[in-house]
Amino acid sequence: MPAQLTRPVLERLAQRFRALGEPNRLAILATLRGGERSVSDLMAETGLGQANMSKHLAVLHQHGYVGRRKDGLNVLYSLVDDDVFRICDIVCGRLDQEARDWSAVLTAGATRALRSARPSRKR
Repeated sequence: MPAQLTRPVLERLAQRFRALGEPNRLAILATLRGGERSVSDLMAETGLGQANMSKHLAVLHQHGYVGRRKDGLNVLYSLVDDDVFRICDIVCGRLDQEARDWSAVLTAGATRALRSARPSRKR
């Protein structure tokens, strides 16, 4: 049964979505989908600098998207769960549909433009 969308729930939900509203954070999550990574691994795979990576990992951890554990001198990060990718799959599916719709519109428009640009044949 879905939670009631009271004001506090809506605020918390908006905060969670804001945490996902940054492309670098999505890149970090996508990288972690392949398994646990150290900060240096994440930096190498995403191209982010250390300060930027730390900031984004802190936000993702604060909102419950990633977990961390200490392994000697390293801190290893992992996904708390894969549920975030269900949201991504839904949105990506919608973006794919929109791209197909626009492609169809553009193709139809180009076909009409080509037809109207042809000289008419008189017999």
